[in-house]
Amino acid sequence: LVAATISEAAIAAISLFKKSQIPTLVSAHAFERDGVNAIPEALADELGRRLGWPVDSEIVQSNIVGHTGADGFKRMANQAAFEGHVTKGSDYVLVDDFIGQGGTIANLRGFVEASGGRVVGATALTGKPYSAIITPTAGQLDALKAKHGQELEAWWHERFGHTLDCLTQSEARYLERTEDIDTVRNKIAASEQA
Repeated sequence: LVAATISEAAIAAISLFKKSQIPTLVSAHAFERDGVNAIPEALADELGRRLGWPVDSEIVQSNIVGHTGADGFKRMANQAAFEGHVTKGSDYVLVDDFIGQGGTIANLRGFVEASGGRVVGATALTGKPYSAIITPTAGQLDALKAKHGQELEAWWHERFGHTLDCLTQSEARYLERTEDIDTVRNKIAASEQA
């Protein structure tokens, strides 16, 4: 699958992530309901081979989130957690097979950076066009806060340990389109229990 779909233009763009040091490719390979999703790892291996970059095999997703086919609330309620060794001060490029809402890449970035690494870029084999830019705009965050107020921000921080500015662009859009904060809480709770 990776060999049949990888793009030479994408490889050239990824090569630009190299700055003062050669980055390490780290994949978001995960356990799914039907087994291990090895596509991100296969993509990282192929990029490593073509670019001559090292590929990390120690950083892994440590929980089962079941994102395949899940709606936005299930994805937000069941966030990916990672474990493994991050070399402090090293550059990393994150690799995934598909970006839906961008939460898995955002969680992996948070893990790498909290452990002392620097994320210099990310790539995926495919994804939703509106998820190509992960970071929400200031206007998007303002609209979300205007609609749901400080109550959503306080609840989100208490529940997930981060503020709304750590959402992905797609997650922020999903929450802004939700009627009210009670609906957000109820849908998150229902997704956690499902």
